[in-house]
Amino acid sequence: MTSVEMMSESSERNVISLFSGAMGLDLGLEAAGLRIAVALERDAFAVATIRRNRPLLPLVDSAIEDVTSPDLLAAAKLRAGSVFAVAGGPSCQVFSTAGRRQSLDDPRSTMFDHFVRVVRETRPEFFVMENVRGLLSAAVRHRPLGQRGPGFPPLAEEEELGSAFQVVARTLRGLGYYCVFDVLNAADYGVPQTRQRLVILGSRDGKRIRMPEPTHGRIGGDGFLKWRTLGDALEGLAEEEPEYYLFCPAKARYLKLVPEGGNWRQLPEQLKPVALGKAFDSWGGRSGFFRRLSRERPSPALTTRPDSKATTLCHPTELRPLTVAEYARIQQFPDDWIFEGSVRKKYQQVGNAVPLGLGEALGRSLVAASEEEPDEELVGRFETFNLDLLSKLARRPRTIVNPPRMRKDDEENTISDWHGDGERMRDDAFQYVPVELAEELEARVGRQPARARRHGGNASHIADEAQTG
Repeated sequence: MTSVEMMSESSERNVISLFSGAMGLDLGLEAAGLRIAVALERDAFAVATIRRNRPLLPLVDSAIEDVTSPDLLAAAKLRAGSVFAVAGGPSCQVFSTAGRRQSLDDPRSTMFDHFVRVVRETRPEFFVMENVRGLLSAAVRHRPLGQRGPGFPPLAEEEELGSAFQVVARTLRGLGYYCVFDVLNAADYGVPQTRQRLVILGSRDGKRIRMPEPTHGRIGGDGFLKWRTLGDALEGLAEEEPEYYLFCPAKARYLKLVPEGGNWRQLPEQLKPVALGKAFDSWGGRSGFFRRLSRERPSPALTTRPDSKATTLCHPTELRPLTVAEYARIQQFPDDWIFEGSVRKKYQQVGNAVPLGLGEALGRSLVAASEEEPDEELVGRFETFNLDLLSKLARRPRTIVNPPRMRKDDEENTISDWHGDGERMRDDAFQYVPVELAEELEARVGRQPARARRHGGNASHIADEAQTG
């Protein structure tokens, strides 16, 4: 490598992009001043999209399990330790609350292991990992809801809510990085979509890294802009040949009756049981059933199937799903960004992307952190400064069970008997609390963690124990 190449390597903020997809996160990072040095993607249609829009970008079109870190470094013309950041979202369908959750038993969970492998071997200054927020509550081994409660064996520790995230935290601590995490709403960063994502940022040298400060709020004011709406996103969009699915006649029949901004709850009472079928007797909000969007609010989180019964994304005034181009506008892709493949494949690429506004905000956080001084005391910590999130995690039950009408409770076999004598609430949130916030968290939830009770409530001991994993 020449001296000029080495100077370029050290001065540019080069990024290794993993699981690049349609490059939503990458385009956001570029907007913050970072440079995508190499992209890795195995999906043939996403690969075609990258090549169509970025023909000169080094691209490794293989499964990550078949690619070595030296392969990636060679393609990017970089050396281990000189990479500014590794960024990507390991396959998240495993942890999504929208489908069947198989958690870490699912082969796709190994994508996380390979993400960690690349970080360990390339030693970037920072890493960015994003995922669905459902990862926070996923179990290492998923037990179907219908097999929890009286009549079934007690839960094993690996079947408890949050056990998968403990594995993630322990693994990332083992990298020797300083890590912070939070659940961020893309709407808070100027994205016309209420899309919540779990984000984990890591700093190799213990530089203080912070989540980006929100720029927007639901109603605006106090220094915040108002959330951008679906109407804002679609303004001025003209499509000569719009691409979208057609609703099947059964769905269209009911959607005709739903007003802008409504869903199945606005259907006539006698039609609700027929329209929802078995879902009518289930529990939960079911807000996505027969949903018609509002131009006055941000879009809900985009899915890969806008015509799905449970996650319908119907146009505010027309009897059709959002088009591919409307999807792209909501995700903030440039209008001239071309997606390759069938309409279904295009929906998948756009729906799986990270909104550009969120990616840019994360990139700015990395740039700001790069100006900080290293702090060895931070290395090995894995924490969040979001007390509201910590409070929720501290109040999280070990599992969720069906309501009584759907269980096998009787006088001799109750849900209390099934839970046994142990505490029903987890206290792993205390593993993620910064030392300076430990007392405030204890005050909020009204208790100390089990380890704090064993060790006299010494918050620094808990932090030291968390650092050593």
